[in-house]
Amino acid sequence: MSQRRIARSPDLLRLHEDGYHLELRGDVLLVHDVPYATAGKQVARGTLVTDLELAGDVTAQPSNHVAYFIGEAPSTKDGVLLTSAVIGSNPIDVGPVRVDHTMSKKPQSDGQRYRDYHHKVETYIALISVHAQQIDPEATARTYPVIAPDPEDDEDSPFEYLDTSTTRNGLSDVTNKLRTGPVAILGLGGTGGYVLDLIAKTPVEAIHLWDGDRYVQHNAFRSPGAPTSETLATVPQKVAYFAGIYSNMRKRIVPHDAYLTEDNVDELQGMSFAFVAVDDGPSRRLIIAKLEEFGVPYVDVGLGIEEVDGSLLGQVRTTLSTPDKRDHVHDNHRIPFGRVDGVNDDYKRNIQIAPLNMLNASLAVTKWLKHLGYLTDLDREHHSVYVTSGNVIINEDQV
Repeated sequence: MSQRRIARSPDLLRLHEDGYHLELRGDVLLVHDVPYATAGKQVARGTLVTDLELAGDVTAQPSNHVAYFIGEAPSTKDGVLLTSAVIGSNPIDVGPVRVDHTMSKKPQSDGQRYRDYHHKVETYIALISVHAQQIDPEATARTYPVIAPDPEDDEDSPFEYLDTSTTRNGLSDVTNKLRTGPVAILGLGGTGGYVLDLIAKTPVEAIHLWDGDRYVQHNAFRSPGAPTSETLATVPQKVAYFAGIYSNMRKRIVPHDAYLTEDNVDELQGMSFAFVAVDDGPSRRLIIAKLEEFGVPYVDVGLGIEEVDGSLLGQVRTTLSTPDKRDHVHDNHRIPFGRVDGVNDDYKRNIQIAPLNMLNASLAVTKWLKHLGYLTDLDREHHSVYVTSGNVIINEDQV
């Protein structure tokens, strides 16, 4: 199916949104999986065909009320030929498509012209399918097929199947702001895993994952998804585990089964953005120094958890740094680079606080979206802390 051409024609786009299985071959529209009754009083599925009248790449109002069908001759539930629609059963070619039957049904209104192809297709499908539904009430042409990207766009698309919601809501221009270069996620602990879950749904060129740790049982309660006990028993590497899951929906997830050190940190050069989700101060210092040297904008995340009187007191920190503003990181000591005693000790005991990990990831990705201009950013804060006890977010370091 040519998504570009369908997206440009409102009537074809409506058919797609309604769940019909569309295909374009040249200037011919095929609607697959249309249920109909056969002469043997069974329900089968065929293909409705109509030629398209175009004004450039956009459909015009059809002047021809004739349509075609591929399959057996549509019948009533009693196996009688549907003479109210079928006017011929001699195979003919309609453009590049060989059809089995010719059909004719003028609309009852609108000057006996169909308003558009949505009107024409729905009229014919209703005419044919109503008899199939008398045999099987669940029979419908609305199959909502999984749609792959156009062949001509396949190399450029990062997804294994089409992002139909963007087209449906007319947000392509806004979404194009997310078509950036490769993004790095450094650390796939609780927060980093949720960052990946969110970034995987965006059309970034590629996602690079760095983590040298294994995915073990306590990780399952802190990260997205629901691994089986059999998966946990294999003790997979984190990057391999997450890349395997998210490669189901998108391409170019690049796992790096290693921690970033002096030996490999230069691999961050060329990233369009980085999410720093490591909990080791010296490693964070090395990574951030290199990101700043390479001119890469980044978000650093952190959780502080303490047990106080039998409850957990939590702080969720999100710090953005861009080439236009980095001074706050160092002058205001926004990111811890050394060993922090006390504040993070309870978090490191693997207390399961997935909601705060999710929140930290969501705030980090939100800052990225604001940085790209996808979301409106009036205050342009570069540092924020959410405090659980007061349910407040403290925003600082505005530009």
